[in-house]
Amino acid sequence: MDVLVMLEENTGPSPVLAHVNSVPAGGAEPARDVVTLYGEPSAESLALALAAAVESHRTGAEDASAIRHLGVWPERGAIGDAAWRDSSTGQLMTCDLDIPFATLLGTAQALLGECGQALRRLLAGLRMPDWPEGTRRALQLSLHPAFALAGPADLPGDAMLAALREADGVTQDSEGD
Repeated sequence: MDVLVMLEENTGPSPVLAHVNSVPAGGAEPARDVVTLYGEPSAESLALALAAAVESHRTGAEDASAIRHLGVWPERGAIGDAAWRDSSTGQLMTCDLDIPFATLLGTAQALLGECGQALRRLLAGLRMPDWPEGTRRALQLSLHPAFALAGPADLPGDAMLAALREADGVTQDSEGD
């Protein structure tokens, strides 16, 4: 699961923590989610936004080409919609997405617990003061596809550890296992 994390700097106070949009695969471009953080981001707000991206793949539209738009609010959860074309009829299909805050919080805590260091490094990169003026601050993050397919608690022990290690950029070879 590829995620582009962007930092929107020029915003006033905003009740929304982040927006999460999915971009389906097109041509040579792989599918990805785009997470836009607002205000002064923290590892916790980034984890909540990433949790919304992960959970949006688990709920709602089953079609891989679905385009999802979600807003993430503190204590409210993620609310948005998904749209896709039915492959047999060509009809535009839509569904509302409403991911409860408790679900986001659980997934965010799992992400922080296992990949917190990688998330903090990503935030440090977004906050670096030497970005060229006028450049959009955006960095790529890849999470293991198992995060989108099943909850971490649903994965067998070794598969879950491998998924979390890969998400944090650590392999067994580099750890000396």
